[in-house]
Amino acid sequence: MSEVTVTPPETAEAPPAPAPRRPRNWAKIAGVALLLLVLVLFPVITGTEVAYLKAGQYVLIGVVGAIGLTMLVGQAGQLSLATPFFLLVGAVSYAVLAGDSGDTGDLVGLGWPPLLAVIGAVVICGLVGLAFAPVSGRLRGIYLGVASLSLVFLGLYLGQSLDMLSGGTSTGRPPPTFDLFGFRFANTEPAPTILGVAVQKQQRLWYLFLVLAVGAYLLARGAVRSRIGRAWRAVRDNEAAATAMGVHVSRVKAGAFTISSAYAGLAGVMTALWLDLVKPDENEFVGTYSITVAIGYLAMVIIGGLGSIPGAVAGAVLVNGLPQLLTLGATEFGWFADAQFGGPSPVLISAFVYGVAVVLVVMFEPGGLAAIGRRLAHVRAARPTRGGDRR
Repeated sequence: MSEVTVTPPETAEAPPAPAPRRPRNWAKIAGVALLLLVLVLFPVITGTEVAYLKAGQYVLIGVVGAIGLTMLVGQAGQLSLATPFFLLVGAVSYAVLAGDSGDTGDLVGLGWPPLLAVIGAVVICGLVGLAFAPVSGRLRGIYLGVASLSLVFLGLYLGQSLDMLSGGTSTGRPPPTFDLFGFRFANTEPAPTILGVAVQKQQRLWYLFLVLAVGAYLLARGAVRSRIGRAWRAVRDNEAAATAMGVHVSRVKAGAFTISSAYAGLAGVMTALWLDLVKPDENEFVGTYSITVAIGYLAMVIIGGLGSIPGAVAGAVLVNGLPQLLTLGATEFGWFADAQFGGPSPVLISAFVYGVAVVLVVMFEPGGLAAIGRRLAHVRAARPTRGGDRR
């Protein structure tokens, strides 16, 4: 009798267990919602105090510029001090594209719609940054920083020489009033109101700047989390390894510099609208587009944490917000009354504060304010609940 061998049926492999979903951080969501609510109601909170709105607008300008710079310096690993140059290019481009030639015809103006002029100014700054790609692709570190600093001197020369575009250092030129689908960002009568507060020019500019800053933040977060961001970090960490993985290093560097330049150009347009004037600096050390501004933006990304988008926002609040706050205190409460006699001034105190902050970050917390925030959030999340295991 032959033996019958019974083969057990093949058991199907169990499908892999899905990755556990991270629980939603409701405290973080509530905090972000509360922050947005405060920002939306900020013109109502300040009421008729336009100075506070102007200070907040200046902080939002810094937010946009710092986000662009932290993507370049922190994510892609390219040191740049050229932010003031692209601020000037963005401001002048908007004034030329949206402006007119004036009564005497001594200024160049194309008369574009303001929204199209803003887009054009951002594109122009991106293209100028792309033209710098042969330099940014070959250099890195302090060498790239020095090379990019030369653009600040180039902007100083061009701004003073091409007065038909910039208006010159004596008078400058007013930027055209921003207009969006017939809604003018200027004082009008009658004006719409929010909770009894008239929405005039400064309130309208606040909401415009807030939308631009939030949009810049969301686009940057998306880029950092995408394939582009991974390529940036690969180039930053090891160019040889990135090349071995198929990353086109020079193309990635050029793209990072282009995007950062476009962000700085948008901040330049916002600066022109904030000042209501486009005027090149008289020297390279003091002014709206000076070396001091370049150092300030670099301080923003270092204090906030290199490569961190939320950190760049926090750094901008400190570096751009503190001088405005101290100036308001000097105006309304008489702070720094002895500044004219050699005492401390708001600018001096602000420079000292964020200079010390940079030193402390470099020495004790290279991750900046972003790393401190993550550590505090981690400690809070790991804190045992009441009645739980406390071992």
